[in-house]
Formats: sequence, C-alpha cells, structure tokens
Amino acid sequence: MLKGKKIVIAITGSIAAYKIPFLIRLLVKEGADIQVIMTPAATDFVTPLTLSTLSQRPVIIDPFTSGTGEWNNHVELGQWADAMIFAPVTANTLGKMVNGIADNFVITAYLSAKCPVFIAPAMDLDMYGHPSTQNNIRLLKSFGNFIIEPQVGELASGLTGPGRLEEPEKILQIVSNHFIHKQDFTKKKILITAGPTYEKIDPVRFIGNFSTGQMGFSLAHEAAERGATVTLVSGPTSLEISNPNIHRVDVESTDEMYARCISFGPDSDIIIMAAAVADYSVVLQHRTKIKKSTAPLCLELKPTIDILKELGVAKTENQILVGFALETENEIENANQKLETKNLDFIILNSLNDNGAGFGLATNKITILNGNGIVHQGVLKTKQEVASDILDVILKK
Repeated sequence: MLKGKKIVIAITGSIAAYKIPFLIRLLVKEGADIQVIMTPAATDFVTPLTLSTLSQRPVIIDPFTSGTGEWNNHVELGQWADAMIFAPVTANTLGKMVNGIADNFVITAYLSAKCPVFIAPAMDLDMYGHPSTQNNIRLLKSFGNFIIEPQVGELASGLTGPGRLEEPEKILQIVSNHFIHKQDFTKKKILITAGPTYEKIDPVRFIGNFSTGQMGFSLAHEAAERGATVTLVSGPTSLEISNPNIHRVDVESTDEMYARCISFGPDSDIIIMAAAVADYSVVLQHRTKIKKSTAPLCLELKPTIDILKELGVAKTENQILVGFALETENEIENANQKLETKNLDFIILNSLNDNGAGFGLATNKITILNGNGIVHQGVLKTKQEVASDILDVILKK
C-alpha cells in the first residue's frame, strides 16, 4: 500500500532514535520513497550516514547544505510528501510544534506540511505524564495530527511505564492503514458513554467517583477514525475531542445521562457504556449549602437508575450492547453475572488489582467476555490501544 508513496521521516534527539533505521528499512521494502530530516540533537543518537545509506537520499539537518550554500527548501518538502512521520518526538519538540517555534529544519518542515502528519512521542514516563506534555499532545491532536501513542515498557532511565517509542512494525502498520483507508465501521452509528456522573448533595457537594473519561474518549476517537458516526455522552471531564465525526453531549447526573442514552439508543447500531455511573443519589437534595457542625451528618441514599439494564431491556436483535465491569474481587464471576442480567453482548472487565489499570491512568488492562466465556485476554496497554482491541472484538461479531 506504500509503493510510490513519498514519506518524510523526522528524527529528534531521543535515545529511541536507534529504532528508526529499522523503520526506514521496512518502509523501503514496502516501496516507499524516503527523505530523512533530523534535528542537530538527533545526530548524537543515530548517524546521518546510516540513515542516508538506508534511505538512499542525503539526510537534511540544516536549512543550508554545508560548504555549498544550497538551500534545503522546507516548503517544497512539505508539498512533496504524501506523509510525514515524526519519530521519536521529544517533549521539547512537542512544545515547539504546538507553538510554532521554527528554530530548526524539522519544525519548519512540520509547519509547511500539506499531508497527514504522524507524531510518535518518546520520553521518560514522568515527562510523558506531565500536564504540559499531555496538553501539547491534546493540542496536536486538535490540529489534525495523528498521534502514535507510546508504549508501556522499560525506559532508558531504568524505570518502567508509558513513554517507550512504538515499535517500527506497528508504526508501519498505522501508516499503511491510513493509506488503505481502514474504515471498517463506516455507516455505523455508535453511542458511547464516558466519565463519571455527579449526584448533588447540595449546591456545592456531590457524590461521584475518580473516573476521568479517558477510556470512553479513546473509544470514541478510535471509532470515529474507523469511519463510525459517534455520539459521545460524557459526564464531567476536562478531556476534549478533535474528530468531526464525534457528536459530544455533556451531562452531569445519572438521570441526565439516562435521558440522553434513551434518546440516542434506538438509532444506534452499537452502544458502549464506558461511563462510571454513580450507583446512589441522595433522597433529599438540599437547596442551600449544608453548614458544617460538630454533629454527625447522615445522608439517606437511594439507588440511581440502572442505565445499562434499561438499555439491555430495550436492545433489538440488530444492536450490540457492551458494558464495563470494574471489580476488586471475584472478577470473572461478577462480570459474567452482569453480562447475563443486563442482556449484554460483551462485557469489558477491569480489575483494580492489576497495576497500571484504573481511573486516571494512561494505561489499562482488560478481559472481554461474552456468553461463551473469555474472548480476549489483554495485557497492559495504552487506552487508545485497548480501544482498538475492543472495537476489533466487536467487529468480529
């Protein structure tokens, strides 16, 4: 699928640059025409001679070729390329890409790009998880770039966590899939819920949980990238969407989420309930702030409406309904019970006993079950990868 495609590979100053020669070989084997560009810092990790030998083109580092005065035209390069792959991308380069700080040839080429841009960050886990880095990644997504999420693994620091550059074979697959227009959910309408729900106690307090909505948002983006028309019903969260195929509906309470799901549900081919819905609300919601005192405060709680169960009752033969189960004990048994009692096609099991899985983390580990037992046993991955796995299982049905 890449035969004759003109691809720019941009390398920045990360130790993960050692993987890029392998990526170039894979791309050349597929018939792609490669032009490598580098930041000066990247030359400390992989030599231009190695890269030019593999790509069969001189590597561009500076705007001017040393000794000749020849200008390397970043504008022409941006028009020449069918795709640009920025890998590995450091936290420093992410910030420059977001803010348009064009102090090297790599950034000027990025700002001149007329083609799809794939960005593969690589850095230590604390740098990757820092709010500034995550905000830069969100902004680059909103600009229309494709983010190739880093993997969980052993890092150069000796620590283990998210931040490891995706493997060359997977980068090749992601870029190839773009050119074959993998649209396996085209014409499908998918309803997805995400985030927590809040049940007010008084005007300033609520019952809630630690859900951030990352899993549901990852599912929404993955489904939209694969051609689906997505309705995302989200509880309170700071996350943003960038794909125009996602229609976002914000809610706060369980009742509000229920009303939206009942409204959009009948017209949906697939419903994925990833939200962490509050199980209880207060019987009496105070209209004014409850004043603090030394006396004990007792709140009478009542169960909230079971959205998933109601959707299971209303489900038609042509619909697929998927639920989530977050468990701390008897995981498989509890998940199977929920699968059966709520008339689900699949249930996604999360266990808080798994390190790296749970609320507020960039990673997750899932087990997918249907009426015949376990159909997918996952390993710890980024939530975007987990979203892809979930959709692949749904696609088979």
